[in-house]
Amino acid sequence: MGDSIEKYEDDLYWKSNSTNGSTLRRYPGDINVTMNEPKKDSYVQIVKAKFEQRSQIGIEKYNTTLEREDLDLMDWLSHAQEEAMDFTLYLERIMAEVKALGLDKLDTQ
Repeated sequence: MGDSIEKYEDDLYWKSNSTNGSTLRRYPGDINVTMNEPKKDSYVQIVKAKFEQRSQIGIEKYNTTLEREDLDLMDWLSHAQEEAMDFTLYLERIMAEVKALGLDKLDTQ
C-alpha cells in the first residue's frame, strides 16, 4: 500500500498534473489508485467506434449535437418514432431477402 500513496514534498496545498491537456488538482493525502486494465469486449469497442463516427457525421451534417435545446419532448419522441419505423422497414426488407434465399428454412438444431 505504501507505493500507492503519492507524497507531496514541496507543495503544502496541491500539485497540478497535466494529463492529456487537462489539469488535475491533487491534494495532500490523495491516494493514487491503480487497477488492472479492464477486459475489453471487441464487439463493444467496434460499436463504440461506430457511435463516435456516426456522431461526427451528424455534427457535420446538422451542425449540432444531441445536446441541442431547440426541440421539445414531443419533437424528440417524434424523431425516435421515425427512426424506429425506419428500423422496422429495414428488418422487413432483410426478412424478405432471407426468405427469398431460403435461409428461413435452415435447420437450427
